[in-house]
Amino acid sequence: MSGILLTVVETQQAARDTAGAMAAAQGEQGEVTLTIWELMLKGGWIMIPLAILSIIAIYIFVERYLALNKASQEETNFMNNIRDLMHEGKMDSAKALCKSNDSPIARMIEKGISRIGKPLNDVNAAVENVGKLEVSKLEKNVATLATIAGVSPMIGFLGTVSGMIKAFYNMAMAGNNIEIDVLAGGIYEAMITTLAGLFVGIIGYITYNILVARIEKVVFILEARTTQFMDLLHEPA
Repeated sequence: MSGILLTVVETQQAARDTAGAMAAAQGEQGEVTLTIWELMLKGGWIMIPLAILSIIAIYIFVERYLALNKASQEETNFMNNIRDLMHEGKMDSAKALCKSNDSPIARMIEKGISRIGKPLNDVNAAVENVGKLEVSKLEKNVATLATIAGVSPMIGFLGTVSGMIKAFYNMAMAGNNIEIDVLAGGIYEAMITTLAGLFVGIIGYITYNILVARIEKVVFILEARTTQFMDLLHEPA
């Protein structure tokens, strides 16, 4: 019995000695930390196009978001003022009011007022054409953002393949003297470029869908104001 107890005590003591030795070794080596910049550098040259694409995506999103916010804003009582001026026969004043309001809605209504006197179908077609042009302006560079969202993960995967090829090449060159440092560079490149590509792609996808939702909102407003203007033309003088 005493022999068994002695064995257990010795085993526990050995475990404590091993843990102490590992802790001491870690203390001597110091904690290894990497900054984001150092990780990016380990990703290799693939990180350059990914960084450029991320900057372009952020610029497009901010610029388009501000433009869409501006386009969706309406002057208070704008359509009511247009209705009152048209009922009073003050078409020039109505046009001047549209020109003073820098918005897609005002430009559509101005085109419609300038076509008054022609068949209503022609007026409606003119207003809709202006609306299509305004929507086309609002969609500027949005397709580029969608492309960035799709191509970024592919570029990251290209870096993954490149990194793995590099790791296997270094392993082949090392022969029987394979060390972890030989493989680390290629594996770092493979994993970091994958992460970066997915990150840029996710950001691009989210921002693209936000812009699409904002564009749809503006389109709905333009369609509503077009209908409102055409109903105004149908009202008895």
